[in-house]
Amino acid sequence: MLKSEIEKFFSDEDDFLGGNNTELVASDDNDLMSDELEGQLSIDMYQTDDDLIIKAPVAGVDPNDLEVSVTEDSFVIRGKRHDEHKQEKGNYFVHECYWGSFSRSESLPVPVVAEKAEASINKKGVLTIRVPKSSKGKSKTLKIKTE
Repeated sequence: MLKSEIEKFFSDEDDFLGGNNTELVASDDNDLMSDELEGQLSIDMYQTDDDLIIKAPVAGVDPNDLEVSVTEDSFVIRGKRHDEHKQEKGNYFVHECYWGSFSRSESLPVPVVAEKAEASINKKGVLTIRVPKSSKGKSKTLKIKTE
C-alpha cells in the first residue's frame, strides 16, 4: 500500500473499507508474505463455571512439535507441521494446506490460574487447553432476599 492509502485507511474523514478500520489487509501485489511468516491457528475459546477452555485443530502435528504457554491473562500456542511428501511447485493442481511453523496468541477474557493449566490432544487431533478460572474471574448468581 502507498503511504497515502495507509493514511487514508486510518483517517476519520473517509471510510476506506466501508466499516470500522480495525485490520490492515495486504493485497496480492505487495511482497508482504514471505517464508519467514508463520501460519495462524484457528481456535475456539469458551468458559464453563470453573474453567476457560481453548480448542485448536492440530491434526497431523506431532505433539513434540507443539509448545503451549499460559499466563494469568494470555496464552500462546506454537507448533510446526511437517510436509512429508514434497512436490515440485509446478506439479500441484491445488496447494492450500499450510506446512511449516504456526502460532496463535490471545489475551484471556477472564483471570485464570495459569499454574494449573492442562493440555491434551484427542484422537481426532484437537488440542484442548483447560485452565481453571481464578476466583476473581468467576461470576456468582445472587439470590435476592425479600424483607
